[in-house]
Amino acid sequence: MTEPLPEPFRCDVDPLQSWIRVRPHGELDLSTVDQLDSTLRELRQAGSDQIELDLSALTFIDSTGLRLVLAWDGAARRDGLRLRLVPGRPAVQRVFEITGVVDRLPFARGGDLT
Repeated sequence: MTEPLPEPFRCDVDPLQSWIRVRPHGELDLSTVDQLDSTLRELRQAGSDQIELDLSALTFIDSTGLRLVLAWDGAARRDGLRLRLVPGRPAVQRVFEITGVVDRLPFARGGDLT
């Protein structure tokens, strides 16, 4: 029996009230990390200063994806960008947990998504 092919990577961008939601789908890894980075850079260059990175549609994240999230968190803190993260599936969140960074990142909790 063959494994189903992974979903092709894509990033959905949706305006919320005062936030822009970026929701990557599929696997965030070495081959796709540049797509997400480009999307975030384009939004920032267009003047977006409140970005929600919704990880809930990711099926996988590797160290390059983790590094990208950490880099954007650092840039947000340095440059005054408001960045919030929507937690991913358990396998995705596990990467943040085992690397010890989950508590220092701006993950939305429960009712924080307004």
